[in-house]
Amino acid sequence: MRVEHEIAIPVASASALDISRNQAETLVKFTELFLQQNYKAILLLGDRYETLAIATAACNTRTPIFHIGGGDTTEGALDECIRHSITKMSYLHFTTNETSRRRVIQLGEAPERVFNCGSTSIDNIMTVANFTKSEAMASVSLSNERYALCTYHPVTLEDGDITAQVNDLLEAIQAFPDVEFIITKANADQGGGKINRLLDQAGEKIPNLHVFASLGVRRYLSLMRYAQFVLGNSSSGIIEAPSFHIPTVNIGDRQRGRLQSETVVNCAPDAASIIRAIKGAMSDEMRARCRTAVSPYGDGHAAPRIAAKSLEAVRQGIGLKKKFYDLDVR
Repeated sequence: MRVEHEIAIPVASASALDISRNQAETLVKFTELFLQQNYKAILLLGDRYETLAIATAACNTRTPIFHIGGGDTTEGALDECIRHSITKMSYLHFTTNETSRRRVIQLGEAPERVFNCGSTSIDNIMTVANFTKSEAMASVSLSNERYALCTYHPVTLEDGDITAQVNDLLEAIQAFPDVEFIITKANADQGGGKINRLLDQAGEKIPNLHVFASLGVRRYLSLMRYAQFVLGNSSSGIIEAPSFHIPTVNIGDRQRGRLQSETVVNCAPDAASIIRAIKGAMSDEMRARCRTAVSPYGDGHAAPRIAAKSLEAVRQGIGLKKKFYDLDVR
């Protein structure tokens, strides 16, 4: 992959003020870039608050936006309103599933500019998750143990005690001493730094807990391929894991509303519920269900479809004056 520009942005996450400062600096830096480069269009993925700042910079510089991942719903995260805001800023829309395509049209976007291409995450599974099992396990200093892959992010639309939530997760992990838990640190959402400090402390005390700041896409997806299950509240357990035919234990409300496969076991964020869900995920019944499951997020060929539609739009010319597409709601 060719990298044209590297732009450093802050990632402090202790308070709402930190997040706003991160957004402000991102907005300024990307406005400067877009003014310098005069791009015909930019392609944005997802629903991060940093992405919203980049989309705002594009709007301010009249740079057309093509958006991947609109129309999804995640009721427990601020990403929900950010995602829909980016949709309204965007000209072309590449959704990951048919339900999301219809939602983008509900938001007033014309159907001829909304395409269900599938998730680029599934493309990654086909192209970069290529470690053998022994290579994947050696990369995290394990040999042939049973293991689970785990990520736990802040639930940004809740006022719950982060320390209590992480402690419940850790209690559940300790209930399965015969399973190694490979956990990647939380993102830069508000509260993420606190989660990461708690994980670092726990990693020094809990023998079957292995904490990593990041695994990188290739190593992360290769490890997912051979895991017993995925645990936590990351979208990867909803989107990528079903394509590997492995179960996901999805904790709490962060991903509530997102289209799910039958391979996902949802549970409350308390220790007892997590333990019960892990037992269900490891059952023979769930294993059998996973073997025949079909991912609702596409066939692994999203990128070529997105590239073709993007080039077509640029060649035809883009008018930023969008007409709101009204639906009959009577």
